[in-house]
Amino acid sequence: MNSTEQGIRMEKVCYSVGGRQILVDFDLHLERGVDRTILGVSGVGKTTILKLLLGLLPADSGRITIDGRDIAGLPEKELIGLRKKIAIVFQGGALFDSMTVGENVGYRLFEEGKLTAAEIERIVLEKLGFVGLERAIDLYPAELSGGMKKRVAIARALAAEPDYIFFDEPTTGLDPIGVYNICQLMLRLQKEGKTTLMVTHDLQTAFAVSKRFSFLHNTRLIFEGTQEELIAARLTETREFFTPTERSLFVYNNTTESEGP
Repeated sequence: MNSTEQGIRMEKVCYSVGGRQILVDFDLHLERGVDRTILGVSGVGKTTILKLLLGLLPADSGRITIDGRDIAGLPEKELIGLRKKIAIVFQGGALFDSMTVGENVGYRLFEEGKLTAAEIERIVLEKLGFVGLERAIDLYPAELSGGMKKRVAIARALAAEPDYIFFDEPTTGLDPIGVYNICQLMLRLQKEGKTTLMVTHDLQTAFAVSKRFSFLHNTRLIFEGTQEELIAARLTETREFFTPTERSLFVYNNTTESEGP
């Protein structure tokens, strides 16, 4: 694979639900080793982008590639193979309540059936150690704080050794210590060679962990660049996002109440 094929791309992607357009001619390039955040108000379509990249939703038009492979029309078996390059940390953690922390982290490995129980246990302990929760291996999700659940979700994402890790609003609902822990874990992942893509409206977290930024507004990409370029951009939409004023009051309610599936 040459360098131009590496990474994840969306080219002129359109997606709609029930006749309502969510994305129009949306472009994104997640380069390997360049950690990116997609910014935008709640409900604008950021989580939908992650679902499209995973092939969980079909685009109406446009092209989505993972390391040079177009995912459109791929047989499910091949799509599953490509998805193994990617792990996602969902907003709520999405842990199985009936499973222990250790069982949650090792779930994907058990499902694949390629490793022995001892090998899986070693990996689970290693990944829980990475997020500082090896002592929680026998606890259940109900016994964990919100921040601990997010850290378990990160350990689960790491268990399959993905190339890319998606984060869906990873710091929502966390206290300042929880936010700090998640940011530090993301930075450690980046140092270890993982490429991260985060969707969020939390500017503090975004600026702490990402090098490149995409700004989504009313179905379209309106900005792509560095933090310095984003702050300096003379765009009404980004300035309102950074510093809301009276003209921001209720401005998004009629257009962004729901992202669809």
